Amino acid sequence: MRHSATDMFDLVADVERYPEFVPLCESLHVRRRVASGEGVDILVADMTVAYKMFRESFASRVTLDRPRLSIVVEYLDGPFSRLENRWTFRPESESASEVEFYIAYEFRSRTLGLLMGAMFDAAFRRFAEAFEQRADQVYGRREVVG
Repeated sequence: MRHSATDMFDLVADVERYPEFVPLCESLHVRRRVASGEGVDILVADMTVAYKMFRESFASRVTLDRPRLSIVVEYLDGPFSRLENRWTFRPESESASEVEFYIAYEFRSRTLGLLMGAMFDAAFRRFAEAFEQRADQVYGRREVVG
């Protein structure tokens, strides 16, 4: 990314803004936020994803670990049997970083998985682009130097 690791961490950590730019994210509500000290915040959030007539909500625990520049999302409740999600931000220079995004999920219902699985896969493939565009919008577009 053409933005610093800390800027990218801040952008991803600002979950309340996801409905503005994240594919399929219709709403996101933070139920609880706890600062556990030493730069680590833990929040519980409800996210609603929607596409045409489909709408599903799920709850997650999100650990924002600023000192390690990582974000871990733990699935709590909703239409999945499992959902694993983590972000890692590695500085490459003062104004560039490598962002690693990992997600694995499985729908509880086979039918829902067949109906929404391909749509989710397509949306997750667009995630990197959505976050990069958002970073350019928030922090300004930067040229790659190197």
